[in-house]
Amino acid sequence: METGTTGETDRPAWAGLPGGLLSLRRLLLVVWTAVLTAATALPLGLLAGAEWAALGAIWLPALVWGWVLLGRNWRSWRYAERADDLLISRGVLWHRETVVPYGRMQLVEVTSGPFERRFGLASVQLHTAAAATDAKIPGLAPDEAERLRDRLTELGEARSAGL
Repeated sequence: METGTTGETDRPAWAGLPGGLLSLRRLLLVVWTAVLTAATALPLGLLAGAEWAALGAIWLPALVWGWVLLGRNWRSWRYAERADDLLISRGVLWHRETVVPYGRMQLVEVTSGPFERRFGLASVQLHTAAAATDAKIPGLAPDEAERLRDRLTELGEARSAGL
């Protein structure tokens, strides 16, 4: 008598996030770094002299560091649709994987703020009965977000009908 699985195991087909989310986050990083640099350099330049204004450049290493971290974080986000649940994986240092069974979904919504709309992005928010298992997939193309919302809603209704 054999036990265990035989043959090929079903591996999820992971999908990553589009590059628009990375572009948006990096643009925001550059804007905030410029604001902090100006807020540091201008007062120092006016009050202590031009030599002290160069201390505003202290924010440039933070820009480089943030640029690299944003790229690593963006590459870590992925999701997979399986037969009975949705997998969401994210994180570099603290890796987090969320499994949301279709039958437990109560609400699936697509949101898009002003910056996201400008970059052609939308987010899918999944709500379940347990608040701790709510999940979000940011930075999707609006067509993909709507397709995913419709598919998850359809699967959720089919799975919950059997309860």
